Amino acid sequence: MKQRIVVKVGSNVLTRPDGKLDVTRMSALVDQIAWLRQHNYEVILVSSGAMASGRGELKVDHDMDSVEQRQLFSALGQAKLIGLYYDLFREYHMHVGQVLTMKENFEPGEQYENQRACMTVMLEHDVLPIVNENDTVSVTELMFTDNDELSGLIARMMNADTLILLSNIDGIYTGQPDDPTSQLIRNVEPGTDLSQYIQTEKSAFGRGGMHSKYTTANKISLEGIRVIIANGERENVLVDLIQKKQEIPHTEFIPKQL
Repeated sequence: MKQRIVVKVGSNVLTRPDGKLDVTRMSALVDQIAWLRQHNYEVILVSSGAMASGRGELKVDHDMDSVEQRQLFSALGQAKLIGLYYDLFREYHMHVGQVLTMKENFEPGEQYENQRACMTVMLEHDVLPIVNENDTVSVTELMFTDNDELSGLIARMMNADTLILLSNIDGIYTGQPDDPTSQLIRNVEPGTDLSQYIQTEKSAFGRGGMHSKYTTANKISLEGIRVIIANGERENVLVDLIQKKQEIPHTEFIPKQL
């Protein structure tokens, strides 16, 4: 039986220091997902990066508020982002499908069931779902906290075995990650409170941060799903994690036995 993995890749992994999309990093991610598929894993990709992709496409000569910017650049960028993924996965003869969703789609009811049915039939036909928030419509109170929250909801909806949150940090530390006295917390038992170690800063290019990853990981692991926080900038990190190479630094939330 195939293992089902949800992989969430954040804006800080997919963008260069200048804020533009890092196509080389995207290509490396695609190579790893293709390896997973070839080794009998089902993968759902939750990908940020639409805003970063859209910003480089259009020069605006007047002021726009944050909502207008989000709608314009995400609309432009989502088309470019999915086009890049399409071209990269086509090298492996893999089909991809776009799933744009909103928070209200996760309320119990017809929309929830339709969304789950859509992704189920995609997986049954070896189509890789690429999920993102519909930023053109989801603004202010309609928004997810970030794509960490979204990926957790997807993992729960699709009964995933594992959720992997790729950040630009190896995991949760006992202090600041760049402090040599800080230690990486490698395993977290169900219900363990790590809030004393969690910084509340947001990431440079996204809405998330380690606080949102911890909140998602804690909640989803209690529902019986293994959650891993790892550094998406590390070469071959997905493959190494799946092959259980011990030297790969990461934080793993042990799933609660249901």
